[in-house]
Amino acid sequence: MHQGRRIEVVGTVQGVGFRPWVYRVAKELGIGGQVRNDAGGVTVEAFGEPSALDGLVHALRSRHPVAAEIRSLQWEEIPAREVDDFVIAPSVPGTGRRVSIPADLATCPACVAEILDPGDRRYRYAFTNCTDCGPRFTIARDAPYDRPVTSMAGFAMCEACQREYDDPDDRRFHAQPNACPRCGPRLRLLDSAGKDLTSPDPLREVASALRAGNIVAVKGLGGYHLACDATSSEAVQLLRDRMRRDAKPFAVMVRDTREARKLASLSDAEATLLESLERPIVLTQKRRLGLPVAPEVAPDNPLIGLMLPYTPLHHLLLAEVDRPLVMTSGNYSDEPIVFEEPEALGKLRDIADLFLTHDRPIVTRCDDSVARVVAGAPVLLRRSRGFVPRPIQLARPVARPVLACGAQLKNTFCLAAGDVAVLGPHVGDLDQLEVHRSYEESIDRMQRFLGCRPEVVAYDLHPDYASTRYALDRPETVKVAVQHHHAHVASALADHGLDGPVIGVAFDGTGYGTDGSAWGGEFLVASATAFQRVATLHPIALAGGERAIREPWRIGLALLLDAYDGDPPGLWNFPAIPEDAAVLVRQALTLGINAPKAHGMGRLFDGVGALVLGLGKARYEGEVALAWNLAASPESHGRYPFGIDTRGSLLELDLRPMVRALIEEHLVGVPAARLAAKFHETVAHASAALVGLIRERVGHLPVMLTGGCFQNARLAEGLKAALEPECEVYLHRQVPPGDGGIALGQMLVADATTRG
Repeated sequence: MHQGRRIEVVGTVQGVGFRPWVYRVAKELGIGGQVRNDAGGVTVEAFGEPSALDGLVHALRSRHPVAAEIRSLQWEEIPAREVDDFVIAPSVPGTGRRVSIPADLATCPACVAEILDPGDRRYRYAFTNCTDCGPRFTIARDAPYDRPVTSMAGFAMCEACQREYDDPDDRRFHAQPNACPRCGPRLRLLDSAGKDLTSPDPLREVASALRAGNIVAVKGLGGYHLACDATSSEAVQLLRDRMRRDAKPFAVMVRDTREARKLASLSDAEATLLESLERPIVLTQKRRLGLPVAPEVAPDNPLIGLMLPYTPLHHLLLAEVDRPLVMTSGNYSDEPIVFEEPEALGKLRDIADLFLTHDRPIVTRCDDSVARVVAGAPVLLRRSRGFVPRPIQLARPVARPVLACGAQLKNTFCLAAGDVAVLGPHVGDLDQLEVHRSYEESIDRMQRFLGCRPEVVAYDLHPDYASTRYALDRPETVKVAVQHHHAHVASALADHGLDGPVIGVAFDGTGYGTDGSAWGGEFLVASATAFQRVATLHPIALAGGERAIREPWRIGLALLLDAYDGDPPGLWNFPAIPEDAAVLVRQALTLGINAPKAHGMGRLFDGVGALVLGLGKARYEGEVALAWNLAASPESHGRYPFGIDTRGSLLELDLRPMVRALIEEHLVGVPAARLAAKFHETVAHASAALVGLIRERVGHLPVMLTGGCFQNARLAEGLKAALEPECEVYLHRQVPPGDGGIALGQMLVADATTRG
């Protein structure tokens, strides 16, 4: 007895070979009917024996393609029909969209084999792809995901490609970016002035130029990289000079994991992350001896950022050059990655000697993602290419669509509708007009892409954030200001699908507090709807305000004066402190002139790192705190004393005893590695002790570790270990712990506080 079923599948099911896979399964089971994309996902109308239909539903739930992600599957009976065949029907546009288009997928092994096979018609073709791999999000103009609404629409398939596209047994069946050398995009080689060099083999010419020490701008999936020979000190330093980038590390692309192991001491978890479909940049420990890359790649840094090729162009280029390549975002410091050819030629002409470009437009700029293994599992530090627009499943649907505008630094935004939230690609720091313009364009594009019209807008409490001003200028009437650290904790809640309440340990540089002061070493009892600040870090004076962040010797001086009641020993024994300027700054600190108090844990790292390491100025945001973290010896060297002030309703973590003991050891010559190790262990142990006191007062709640300081693996792992097994401890996993994930928390708070 034949039956009919309509099966609706929601999730990442477009652009991953899902419909061809359903087609093949249905044919195997003798089922007739159709499968089609729609604005919500994929709909299957299937007719056949009940056992065969059960088999199809089971396969949909358990055997789907690796890049697909199913969030819901529902089916209902429909009248049976006699259907002779099973077909892939045209897509149906419509309203009520759900995110279904996947992020860009790294080149699959089968396509890599083809481009390296001299006998294959796609030999050395830089745009080879199939249903299992290739560009998706960065070429899509609209949903449902079909070729006419991608930047491949202008490339008509040749007969051979069309046959593959139409053949259900071919792995390119309905592969939307399908192309070959006859009909698809083509590489072009330009000089620095934009003149087409009409090269017969751009790849070989670029490889030769890279080996000769030149810098090449390479058009990738989501924008341009700047590439050079990572083994050449001269080439890397030239790139630094031209980019005006003194010290910030460069990412390095290597051919495979075997090559990566020559550069880094990869753990199994790091190797798995490096090889994942998302292909992020993975921060890992450099090998100590015989490192085959130039020290200028990551100067004075024990970590190196590695990634594997994720496009055919990368695979071919690495094979031709046969050495590691620096692959850094094509931009000047703090600007968004460039992604359009005129923009690239205008902005990168003074950096790049050559441009390796092509004629497939990038629709959405999308920088590389960055990740690190912390406590045995990946933590995203920057969530962008490979992950965007992958949705985050919410524990409960939002009442109304929400736009969360994010923070000022490392900005991403968030759009939520129904039971999913989508974080936009990494935008960057909104201080510059160019970045802010990219931010607005990204929001507009994602709204169109998702068919989402926000009704609620969330933003940071800080009145001077560009994202705050943007939110207040939007036309929506329902707007919610969210305190920075509450948003951090809520982001961790959403990351793990929890409601709270929890004890949130939110450590970062600074964030605007409800009392108008700078918070950043906070212990909150929080849920999505509300929070209570129950403890904080003893405040640190920022001499000169924001200037102290750029010149952390000022924070170091403030720490010394506070720890020693204004009379520190050996004040001029610290090379980071300039004697002439320090006299005036000391007076300002003593009188409290232009020296606002901040509770930021990141500022403590800055100040102590400046004193011990002699780093008076930060060349990029977080440089000194990072250097202090990386200076720490891996061994345990004990702890320093600390205090907890319990006299008021707001507990206060007092680390001045630690500062005094650390400085006294430093002045008698104890190595910085030991001091940094003891510092980290003390901060972790003291924070755990404070959490213990809080649990005695509020109950044994789970603990969330959130904020930019928990990108520091030593701190995160140390505090997690100090709290377990007495506490259930959560670290971020799907979204960054820093400001790159804060929009997700803003969204959750705004939805929770505006529900009718």
